[in-house]
Amino acid sequence: MFNALVLNQEEKRTIANIEQIDESQLPEGDVLIEVDYSSLNYKDGLAITGKGKIIRNFPMVPGIDLAGTVISSEDGRYQAGDKVVLTGWGVGENHWGGMAQRARLKADWLVPLPKGLDSKKAMMVGTAGFTGMLCVQALLDAGIKPEDGEILVTGASGGVGSVAVTLLAELGYKVAALTGRVEQNGPLLEKLGASRIIDRVEFEEPARPLEKQVWAGAVDTVGSKVLAKVLAQMDYNSAVAACGLAGGFDLPTTVMPFILRNVRLQGVDSVMCPTEKRIAAWEKLVELLPDSYFEQACTEVALEEAPKYAEDITNGQVTGRVVIKL
Repeated sequence: MFNALVLNQEEKRTIANIEQIDESQLPEGDVLIEVDYSSLNYKDGLAITGKGKIIRNFPMVPGIDLAGTVISSEDGRYQAGDKVVLTGWGVGENHWGGMAQRARLKADWLVPLPKGLDSKKAMMVGTAGFTGMLCVQALLDAGIKPEDGEILVTGASGGVGSVAVTLLAELGYKVAALTGRVEQNGPLLEKLGASRIIDRVEFEEPARPLEKQVWAGAVDTVGSKVLAKVLAQMDYNSAVAACGLAGGFDLPTTVMPFILRNVRLQGVDSVMCPTEKRIAAWEKLVELLPDSYFEQACTEVALEEAPKYAEDITNGQVTGRVVIKL
């Protein structure tokens, strides 16, 4: 028997409770894992609070990422004692996830824990950091160079944004960080490498089809009006990596930035990302993230605290990463 955070639905309300689970109740999979750490992402917050239609089948153990140790494996790629990381693949949404002391998963979903990381550090990176790396890689693939100009990161104090700011600064880019809580988050973002902090209020007015060209590249985690404003301000031949919808899934824009300024809007998905690309991204994260990243922007909580922090993260009241010790 082991502890798990279990979500059930009662009268269309999502109820989260710590329950004792028997190993036989775990869903099918090739690899049984003792979970060391999970983490709390925005999607987890929506699932636990029921504010988003993330989970279709109940009961469900949330947690879209985890890091731990293999207990047993029916797949030759993994043996007992191996350290592994999981992000995405619908785990924590339609397959029991990381907010439990044990998990049974498909081997295809796993990545070996990269050298230079332990389980806690891997979850300080987690889905958010992994997605941030994919966004930065998208700008690199688009040929955006540090000398081309300033890079904007929206939702910069969140998990994806804070990692993107750090990675871009480490790569030599000049980074502008957009946040809704300048006084609270400004000093942290400057520590992570942002050269200037911008109040999100400046991006909440409706965008004109085209505005003054400001940004050589951008990482957007917000969507909606903010992304529309970003697109209107992009330089000629620039690129935007878009991965989030914290501000909404609509996009009130025009074709003008794309056809008159050659702007590229690159969608970034981390859930179904192929294994080879995953391994490369994790290795790049180990190479680029400085020790200072792991000294800040992280809150460690116990499993029973997850519902409170889930409420906070959906209300925009969490800075940096929340890791859950199992």
